[in-house]
Amino acid sequence: MDASSSARDPSRRRFVRHLFAGSAGLAALPALSIRDLDGLPAPPPPSAPAPVLPPPAAAGDEAYWGQIRSHFILRDGITPMNAANLCPAPRMVIDRMVEAMRDVDADVSFQNRAKYEQTQEEVRDKLARHLGASADEIAIVRNTSEANNVIVGGLDLGPGDEVVVFDENHPTNNVAWDVRAARFGFSVRRVSVAPQPSGPDAVLDTFVRALTERTRVVAFSDVSNVSGLRIPAQALCRAARDRGIHAHVDGAQSFGILRLDLHAMGCDSYASSAHKWLMGPKEAGVLYVRAEQIPGLWPGMVGVGWGSGAQTSARGARKLETLGQRSDATVAAFGAALDFQEQIGLERIEMRALELARALKAGVTRIPGAELLSPSREDVSAAVVIARFEGLESGDVFEALYRDHGIAAAPTGGVRFTPHVYNTMADVERAVAAVEDVVGRRG
Repeated sequence: MDASSSARDPSRRRFVRHLFAGSAGLAALPALSIRDLDGLPAPPPPSAPAPVLPPPAAAGDEAYWGQIRSHFILRDGITPMNAANLCPAPRMVIDRMVEAMRDVDADVSFQNRAKYEQTQEEVRDKLARHLGASADEIAIVRNTSEANNVIVGGLDLGPGDEVVVFDENHPTNNVAWDVRAARFGFSVRRVSVAPQPSGPDAVLDTFVRALTERTRVVAFSDVSNVSGLRIPAQALCRAARDRGIHAHVDGAQSFGILRLDLHAMGCDSYASSAHKWLMGPKEAGVLYVRAEQIPGLWPGMVGVGWGSGAQTSARGARKLETLGQRSDATVAAFGAALDFQEQIGLERIEMRALELARALKAGVTRIPGAELLSPSREDVSAAVVIARFEGLESGDVFEALYRDHGIAAAPTGGVRFTPHVYNTMADVERAVAAVEDVVGRRG
């Protein structure tokens, strides 16, 4: 949008004023030394500006998504396509984090911090709505890794038992089982899935064939960060439940991009992080445990607030988050990230991310020498796009894309692109053109 169109549109002017107000204020502050701070009262916490999101629009409306992009403080010349690892947070999340940090550090009294207990419960309620669960089934943890390890360490397993895992799981839902098995004597069995499966049924059959009478747990990533494969989670959880097997889902690549209803999915536990597709703060995560499974799950740590006795049933999944002093600001920002997604709309987010991934697949596969490693079928894939290029080391392509074109991807056996709502179709075109340039130099 040019300057003249901005002048004609008063809502656009309000949006731009909001966008630049924070940076202009920071620029006006004088430099301070430690000595300058002596004797000064703590500054009052700033009130977080109300989010100014554009009105809802169709998923393919590029003007709309351009306005969504402007809510992120992205550096000029950088195109982030690494949502599977780390997403930028929108301004309203950053503002909420800073506001809460200033508030706590201005007054660290119990009285002032008491309000964050209510904030935590409000965030728990938002998580429950977002995930299709009840609040008592939600534990607020630090990330997917911590949540996975609560499950790995909390289930009663021993000699003769078996755990079946997807071989593309993250190490915290893969190697962590090996470590516990070495101590307690159960066995771990790994399942591999064909790179380009014929459909969800073929994926499901691969897992079901691996289940035996000894299997006590099946643990899998519902979307693989290694290949981009999407597991038919609801069908696999149903198959596990019919056999009395605990189904644990690592949702690091589904939370914040795919619409979720964990009660409908039927999993016994689900783990994820805020810093990936949810576009939230770092060191915030969620662990869902189905109500019936909570009493039998042992916590990895016990601290203040636990109560008395070996188990505390009245606290629900809260018993799994007794981890001492935590950052109140991080939890508050977690809630802001959920608000940001709800204001855009979960269905719209999913449609947009899949649309971008579809365009990336089409563009990359037209490049001579490119091989798509992620599934081409949409019913077994999400927004993780991985490709490798004949005659080139993927690490070299990954480095050249960032160094020469500002495309932030990831090296994972190929080059992984994971676009999100802060990306535009122009970003996709830029990424494809960058790959063409890098690949074209191989001769």
